[in-house]
Amino acid sequence: MTLPDKMYGVVMTGHGGPEMLEVRDNLTVPTPGPNDVIIRVGAAGVNNTDINTRTAWYSKGEGEDADAGWAGTPLEFPRIQGADVCGRIVAVGRNVAASRIGERVLIEPCLRVADGEEHSPPWYFGSECDGGFAQYARVDTSHAYAVKSDLTDIELASFPCSYSTAENMLTRANVKAGETVLVTGASGGVGSATVQLARARGAKVIVVTSPAKMDTLRDLGATRTLPRDADLVSELGAGSIDVVVDLVAGPGWPALLDVLRPGGRYAVAGAIGGAMVELDVRTLYLKDLSFFGCTVLEPEVFGTLVGRIERSEIKPLVAEVFELKDINAAQIAFGDKGYTGKIVLKVDHA
Repeated sequence: MTLPDKMYGVVMTGHGGPEMLEVRDNLTVPTPGPNDVIIRVGAAGVNNTDINTRTAWYSKGEGEDADAGWAGTPLEFPRIQGADVCGRIVAVGRNVAASRIGERVLIEPCLRVADGEEHSPPWYFGSECDGGFAQYARVDTSHAYAVKSDLTDIELASFPCSYSTAENMLTRANVKAGETVLVTGASGGVGSATVQLARARGAKVIVVTSPAKMDTLRDLGATRTLPRDADLVSELGAGSIDVVVDLVAGPGWPALLDVLRPGGRYAVAGAIGGAMVELDVRTLYLKDLSFFGCTVLEPEVFGTLVGRIERSEIKPLVAEVFELKDINAAQIAFGDKGYTGKIVLKVDHA
């Protein structure tokens, strides 16, 4: 296949509001390095990380946003965002087998290898390097996972970021069959993925969500649902939970530790309720709790996720689909949180 010289896509021109996103039709199509593949993007999911990166939410400093990227470094602009990608390989570098051309793939968003180099901490697809909000994307061959599935590109694009984040938290916390897992923020992409993936491990899942979304989460496998304003200790009992998977944090955070059993595990990959929390350190050490901050994927996580997709152990949950050019409308819908699952962008190649 002969690739075009130019493509359309969405670029982020700096940190700020939606005005920092521009749809352009004159972007240069990437060319592969020796170990890279070029992917014709079929669909790309919308995530919290897209908005957080644009607004420099990850930066804990002031002034120049010097730590606003996933890797704690400044971003380069313009940048093509988009961590969730499903597409087909259309070109390969000289060190990559030509037989990979034509494979339908999912891109692992946590990149240990990019631009021909190993990175520690890893880069994130669509943050430290260009991502999938464009017609074509480049990634090291090791991060392009072939997937054999009857699902559509749109359905498959709902998996990579949210489901790998969820699987990584469950992996880090070593969730086992028969354990009880409490999930906060359960109706979002990561939360709903966690429900399915924890059930796939044989765990019992309790979720915290809004009443309007409880039925959907029960259909996904939640055995009990609680409203966001619930008194967790009164409802569940102190020391009743093996693992907390938290995506919210915020003012209600101390109760999450109160319901953990002695020796329990707490895994976190989000703070949509507020990043600053109050910790009584005595609770941490007297209960022998283990804390897991989860960003970098464990090496086995993405392959495990692809296997679960191929065996139909988990299902996609696509709430709404937008055209790539309508990314601002998609992010507004994402911010309204009136849905369960993922919002996905369709990339048109007509």
